[in-house]
Formats: sequence, structure tokens, C-alpha cells
Amino acid sequence: MRVLLVGAGGVGTAFARIAARRGFADLVVADYDLARAQGAAAAEDSYRAVRLDARDELATAALLTEHSCDVLMNATDPRFVMPLFRAALAAGTHYLDMAMSLSHPHPDEPYAKTGVKLGDEQFAMAREWERSGRLALVGIGVEPGLSDVFARHAADTLFREIGEIGVRDGANLAVTGYDFAPTFSIWTTIEECLNPPVIWEDGRGWYTTPPFSEPETFTFPAGIGPVECVNVEHEEVLLIPRWVRATRVTFKYGLGAEFIGVLRTLHKLGLDRTEPVSAGGVSVSPRDVVAACLPDPATLGDKMTGLTCAGTWVTGTGTNGAPREVYLHHVVDNAWSMAEYGSQAVVWQTAVNPVVALELIDSGAWSGAGVLGPEALPPGPFLDLLTDYGSPWACEERAPTSQH
Repeated sequence: MRVLLVGAGGVGTAFARIAARRGFADLVVADYDLARAQGAAAAEDSYRAVRLDARDELATAALLTEHSCDVLMNATDPRFVMPLFRAALAAGTHYLDMAMSLSHPHPDEPYAKTGVKLGDEQFAMAREWERSGRLALVGIGVEPGLSDVFARHAADTLFREIGEIGVRDGANLAVTGYDFAPTFSIWTTIEECLNPPVIWEDGRGWYTTPPFSEPETFTFPAGIGPVECVNVEHEEVLLIPRWVRATRVTFKYGLGAEFIGVLRTLHKLGLDRTEPVSAGGVSVSPRDVVAACLPDPATLGDKMTGLTCAGTWVTGTGTNGAPREVYLHHVVDNAWSMAEYGSQAVVWQTAVNPVVALELIDSGAWSGAGVLGPEALPPGPFLDLLTDYGSPWACEERAPTSQH
């Protein structure tokens, strides 16, 4: 399988390092910064590096054709989803991403009604993908991605009926030497945290709430412990209800009071805006300036300690007819991911899942045509192969009456 990997930041570089150990894929690594592409491509002697502007659909399609690629792996931020998505369709290749097309809040009632939802632009092109016979597998990182696989696994094997599927993300990561240093793309973090969070309920459908709503304390495993989590806009809520039956679907993130305070301040000052403003005769996006002022998350690994946990909490009626509650989760220790791969825990945990998915597609264990989420495909082969990668997942039984 030949893969055009677009994006050689922290996640793209981790993707290349993981794929290099599996041997099923040959990578062409593309980035706007050629030196960065070359750095990621150094994971394997046979990998090639090229310069590419991800906004240029014609150039991307031409590159896919020139290198006889089977699939485009999108490791860029969500701004570039649609041009890359369309380029893969035009070139007749498969397509994978870890974040879906951007949302646009409802113009009149942003904290009650959805406007353009995450992924709507991609699902609008589903018929074209079906006719092409190619697979666009969207949202196949860790969250979304592994969390969606967990939801399908729970529905298939653990529950007769599901009440709530709640994706819950928490960590005890610390970064020394910085007052404020996000461990993932600040551009993407601002986007998902300041947009109206989406909730899905049976009989009501999708609706929105104000940012950081419905705080709850969720206890995470592996010694992370209790973390306050709040509603955040995320793809799982838009994906899971399409393929998995549940009464309610939510996503909550353990951000912490300081992080929420910084995000609110950025919003008050207009520094979360993506529209360019003029400053000293230069046109620049305020959000891009914020990102440029903060350390690159990919470079923080040797200054980080702790663990990150991604998982899916499910409640309902078990297969035996009794109430059941589980938390399916995946924990990565930063010390392990740095020692083993030279990549910090958050980016490594995101990157491993699309590599697993591509290996399943290459073997034929996963297949399909159209625009599909991870929960549209059988979860067993994915979970087995993830464990084979040396990164096992776990299912924690919880008392159905426990508080979160």
C-alpha cells in the first residue's frame, strides 16, 4: 500500500514512525515545510518527502497520481479537510482523516440549535464516494476514532440496550518549564472548545449547549483519578448515532479550570478568530498568532510527565438483562511513548489508530465504499490489532449507581 501522508507535524511524524515498524505501507510524506516532511520521512529509508500546499486540490490530486498512491492520509488540522477530501476523490484513492470538516454555529440560536455540523460537508458527498467505489474513513484518530470503535464494540458484545454513550478524555500530564503549554494543536483545541458543544438524544436529535456546560467529575483509571470534565464539540457525537443505537451521546473533556480560563480570555480578546486582521501592514489570523506564540506540542515530549487516557463510558442493560456500566479506555504513558518512539503521548495515541486502520484496509479485514465512520466497521479486528501493536486497551466494569 502506498500512502500519501499530508501533514508532518507531531501526529504525522508519529504516524510515520509507527508505520515504519509494520512494513505494510510505503509513505510519501508531504508538508508545506519541506524540512518538516523530510524529518518525518526519516523514519524509514524508503519514505520520500515532498513539499505540498494542502489547500491546492489540483496539486494534491496530481501528487497522488504521480506516486500511484492508494490512499491519502490527512494529518493536517481541520482547515484542510475539504480540499484534501476532494483531491482524493478526484484522484480515485481512498481517504482517511482524524478530524472532520468544520462546523458553523446556528446564526440565531447557537446554544440551542445546530448549524452546519462537523462532517456535514463530507457526508454531503457520500454518494459521490459510493459511486467511486472508494472508502473515505473519517474521524479515525483516537477521539474520534478509537472511541467510536469502543462504542460499536459495546453495542455488539456488551449491551442489549444502551442508555448513554459518553466519550470521556482526561490526563495527568504536566509540562515543566512553561506556564501554559497545550499538549495538542492549539488551533484545533480552540476550535472544538469554543464552538457550541453538540449532544444527541433519541427523539430530539442533535442540539447544542454553551461551551464548558454540564461539568461532572469523572474518575479515570491508571492512577489518573478524578478530573472535572465539561461538554466540548467533538465528532463522536455526530458519528456514533449514525451507526449505534443509544438514548444519549455526549463528549466531555477534562480541561481544568486554568485551561478553560485561558480559552475564555482568548475568546474575549478576539484572539480565537480565524479571519485575518491587519497589524502593522500585515494581514494575519489572530488564532495563528496564538499558535505561533506557544511551543509546538510535538517538541514537548522530553518535558512532559504523566499519562493520557481516552475512552468511552457506556451505560445501559447488559446482555444478561441487568444494569451495566463500563468504561472502555486506552492509556498511554508519556515516558513509554518517548522511550519507544520518540513521540509524546498525546500525538502518539492519536497517530497509532489510523496506522492500525490502514493495516486492516490493506489486509482486507476492513473494507467499504462511501463516507464511513469507524463505528461502521467491525471493531474486533481493530481492537485485536491495536493490542498487537504493543498498546493494549481495557474495559473497566463500574457499578451502575456510581457517580461521575
